[in-house]
Amino acid sequence: MDTIEELQRQVSALTDRAEINDLLDRYLRSLDDGVFDEEWARAFHTEDVTAEMPIGTVHGRDAMLAHVRRAMALFDRTVHLGTNAVITIDGDQATARGAQLSTHVLADGSDGSDGADGADGVFVSAGHVDTRLVRTADGWRISASALRVVWTQGSPPRLPHDLTPTPAGPEGSGPELRPVD
Repeated sequence: MDTIEELQRQVSALTDRAEINDLLDRYLRSLDDGVFDEEWARAFHTEDVTAEMPIGTVHGRDAMLAHVRRAMALFDRTVHLGTNAVITIDGDQATARGAQLSTHVLADGSDGSDGADGADGVFVSAGHVDTRLVRTADGWRISASALRVVWTQGSPPRLPHDLTPTPAGPEGSGPELRPVD
């Protein structure tokens, strides 16, 4: 194989990986920034995105935007950390699996705990996120994601009656996010 062609392939692969990592990092940072509008939704998600989150599964960018707005309104402040993303790229499709640690200060401080553990009003969750991405004319976008919470600390916020968790299913439930071959 021509050395120039091989270098171009390697640079392209590294660029794709860097762009995907940047998208995932910017997404988590955006959750903490708290600006959820149409521009936010287009910057991260495809129009037909499917997202499985602890408080529900949504289909479509508009539904994703509405769901994230309502869910994040439960918190006064948050810090979302993502790490260890393993990315597999196949042409214009990719998958990523990474770890996520999310710290939430509840908006109303009412976590239902007695405060004996010193974590009154703070809820922490940790788990893994499986993400499917596609290359669009505007760059890489998330087409499906599934957050699987592995552990929590503190009591979660009290959810409004119209924002309730979906029943927990087996580990493989939700959007099919197997790595691309």
